[in-house]
Amino acid sequence: MKVLVTGAAGFIGSTLCESLLKDGAEVVGVDAFIPTYPAALKLANLEAASRDPRFRLVTADLRDADLSPLVRDVTHVVHLAALAGVRASWGEAFRDYAGHNVLATQRLLDSLRDRKVERMVVASSSSVYGTPTRFPTPEDEPRRPLSPYGVTKVATEALLHAYRASYGVPTVGLRYFTVYGPRQRPDMGINLFFEAAKRGREIPIYGDGKQTRDFTFVDDAVAATKAAMVRPVDSLAYNVGGGHRITLNDLLDAIERTSGLPLKRRHEPAAAGDPRDTSAETSRARRDLGYRPLTDLAAGLGRQWEWQRKLPD
Repeated sequence: MKVLVTGAAGFIGSTLCESLLKDGAEVVGVDAFIPTYPAALKLANLEAASRDPRFRLVTADLRDADLSPLVRDVTHVVHLAALAGVRASWGEAFRDYAGHNVLATQRLLDSLRDRKVERMVVASSSSVYGTPTRFPTPEDEPRRPLSPYGVTKVATEALLHAYRASYGVPTVGLRYFTVYGPRQRPDMGINLFFEAAKRGREIPIYGDGKQTRDFTFVDDAVAATKAAMVRPVDSLAYNVGGGHRITLNDLLDAIERTSGLPLKRRHEPAAAGDPRDTSAETSRARRDLGYRPLTDLAAGLGRQWEWQRKLPD
């Protein structure tokens, strides 16, 4: 197995690369190192993978790079590269979101039209649902995103369908629900909350704190991704959730217990584009991918805190 992993230096990407290398795969990682957070953190994510002779890192921007050398001889592609974040996707920033999330995906799909890869797995998001009518939310829920970021993920899934139906590219999308754990991006909630506890800073709480999220530990997300690479799949999209839906207030209490440090909370108006609640119905993933999330929230928070508390200031 020779796997191309895009967004390889990121949170999920670097964890996936390490797991694939442990399984004996050869991995070509590509990352644009866009300045959403320091490149030094991303390179640190790849420290273990970079020591493996079966890993090669390529710095390239999928929006304009020559993709032929990247896809040459690979058996599988896992496309995780994207510009993430709901709140930052409004206004002029949407141009960058459309480029990194839609155009880059289209170019990568186009590069695979005449190549016989076994599977292309692509990161989608629970953001495609917006405000769903059912909880837990199944994959056949209408996609009504509340943010430009969510719109790019709906467009990504539409591209997967187009290239699968028209050119036979064996694609599948995974709708990740709020992934957390070691290496989580610095702009993501749990990272921000632990950092605030660590430094004694006040944190803004957008809304009343009663909104809920379904949290998925990174190892479980990686396990689902690896299963989607090799197992027979009938569907175009699968939910990947952790089954740990709790309110933001309860999450903050759990972070205080995990860290042993108090959190200073400041309430702000709810942010545009943030869904009120998320909860993944994962029976389709259980059936087709054998997906079983194994990490409960308390254990997952403990593992993230053990990693994060050791990071230098």
